[in-house]
Amino acid sequence: MNRLSKISAAAASLAVALAALPANAGAVLDRVMAAKDLKVATDANWAPQSFMNEKNELDGFDIDVAKDIGKRLGVKVEFVTPGWDIITAGNWAGRWDMHVGSMTPTKKRAEIFDFPAVYYYTPAAVAVHKDSKATKLSDLDGKVVGTTATSTFEAYANGDLTLDAAGAPPFKYEFKPKEVKSYSNSTTAFDDLRLGDGTRLDAAVSSLPSILDAVKAGYPIKQIGDPVFYEPLAVAIEHGDKEFNAKIAEAVKAMQADGTLSKLSVKWYGVDYTVVK
Repeated sequence: MNRLSKISAAAASLAVALAALPANAGAVLDRVMAAKDLKVATDANWAPQSFMNEKNELDGFDIDVAKDIGKRLGVKVEFVTPGWDIITAGNWAGRWDMHVGSMTPTKKRAEIFDFPAVYYYTPAAVAVHKDSKATKLSDLDGKVVGTTATSTFEAYANGDLTLDAAGAPPFKYEFKPKEVKSYSNSTTAFDDLRLGDGTRLDAAVSSLPSILDAVKAGYPIKQIGDPVFYEPLAVAIEHGDKEFNAKIAEAVKAMQADGTLSKLSVKWYGVDYTVVK
């Protein structure tokens, strides 16, 4: 290989290496605006936040929020549905640009992500089978509880939840499970809970809207006790693009100001979860 070839090869290697690095300021926003395409990661099986409707299209509160952000940026939104554990691990490598899927901003997650805007607050609650003899949350001491893996619900069930984001009220642990089973999403946990009281699970911890939606869909489950904690939920992006962060924050602020977020919350939940009660 001659010297020129070596230089060219070195330059190519450097280009590949730079492409693998976190985005420099403005790089993600520039790419999104140039392509007029915003790739958004979310869940395909977490109604009413996000789910596949009868037309086999993604629908739900988070979907509508993401679409409205895209509209305000002047770009079309393209959805991808990786697993929650893959999303929260970071290292997105350009596979998607933003996550709109009800992520709780925590200090640990802030090591990987920026959270441009909190867009609503939701109660977390506990569901049991309709035939459960449990009448209060403490009745679940020593029981088997299902949750979504790497979620705040799992952290709560394991007794190691830290909510350090703005707007999160204090909470206390209401029960101590014997075992915590982790699932890819809440619906899968509900599927095991519906098999019967204690068949695979004694209870499941999830968002109250998801529990209520499952009940509405015919799952033989019910909420027990009051919500166990309330969490602020935010849009998430990877570190490295302040301009992108600012644009998303601006879009969500506008949605709050003109009432769009409140209307979407009432549309999907029947309640305005965009403000702390």
